[in-house]
Amino acid sequence: MKILFVCNKSPWPPKEGGPIAMNNVIDGMIERGHQVKVLAAITNKYTISLDEVPEEYREKTGLELAYINLKVKPLGAFLNLFTQKSYHVERFISKDFDRKLTTILKNEKFDIVQVEMLYMLPYLKTIRKFSQAKVVLRAHNIEHLIWKRVAIEEKNYIKKLYLRHLATTLENYEKTIINHVDGIVPITKKDALFFSGETGVPVEAVSFGIDFNKIPYKKQTKPEHALFHIGSMNWIPNIEGIKWFLNEVWPEVSKIIPEIKLYLAGRETPDWLKNSNLKNVDVVGEVPDAFEFMASKTISIAPLFSGSGIRIKIIESMAMGKAVIATTVGAEGINYTDGKNILIADTKKDFIKAIKKLYNNPELTVTIGQNARQLVKTEHNIKETSVQLENFYKKL
Repeated sequence: MKILFVCNKSPWPPKEGGPIAMNNVIDGMIERGHQVKVLAAITNKYTISLDEVPEEYREKTGLELAYINLKVKPLGAFLNLFTQKSYHVERFISKDFDRKLTTILKNEKFDIVQVEMLYMLPYLKTIRKFSQAKVVLRAHNIEHLIWKRVAIEEKNYIKKLYLRHLATTLENYEKTIINHVDGIVPITKKDALFFSGETGVPVEAVSFGIDFNKIPYKKQTKPEHALFHIGSMNWIPNIEGIKWFLNEVWPEVSKIIPEIKLYLAGRETPDWLKNSNLKNVDVVGEVPDAFEFMASKTISIAPLFSGSGIRIKIIESMAMGKAVIATTVGAEGINYTDGKNILIADTKKDFIKAIKKLYNNPELTVTIGQNARQLVKTEHNIKETSVQLENFYKKL
């Protein structure tokens, strides 16, 4: 088959959740012998040039890039209050991107066009006009659910009202547009149930798959017995979760275990966090090698209270044999057993209890990490997820 991937971000470099998930699917399809082409958006928030991309990657993916300006325009954001359009989606509409997509579709024929993320579906009209391909939405999240949860957590009343508006218009768009694609591939079974309940379009849950040959598990030296968090800090759920953890949990943990350390890694770290100067908290920012960073510590924390889909960095931490403490929301999409391959903590008290349990028992930390790795090897193997996706394409 010949597959065009239409991406909201470049899958290279695969350094954060979305690009990692896209890149792994693309690699999986290439490994299965399919011909792949990628058209990806570059934005003011996430930009690269083709010169930065390795030649081998450009050749195997036919990668092309087109610019989309995602800068928030205050007047446009305000006027959107008086419309029923989703401001989130409207921001992704770009003449440059549409022209590049049109040229590709005119020059090449595809069997499948896989649209990565809801926000790229404004280009569905162009795809239908210039291609006979089956169009598949790869749903990394239920997008409106993220913003509903963000609105619930927001304390400022004015902001809460505006976030509710964004969530409502996005929900209306999401529930309407999914009826116009040929297939939907959510990343979790829970998300698949939602989509199946909203549309008669074929839905198949295909989870995030890992190539274990690329996981440097055996290269780990003796790690520091410490906590760590890794994730993009321009994503609202991560920012909110870490802020809550530092305000509510960390002061108490520092009193109980004075020597314990916490390392925070991620791109776009905000200034308030860089300048926080909290005791035994090392804000390292963006790291050159995520796996090397994860290998150097023992306990991963994921205090997430909003979001949807699956958290790639949690899966990768588990694949590295790390013990993970996560909220129920953070662990969504993982077929875990609490206390065996992960520790679930939804409150301040739960987090403190889980941290004490693992920090005071290094052997248990190792055991839970090993169980976590085995779980991921069983349920998130790229070879199996690639076959599953391929079979879904064939059904369409």
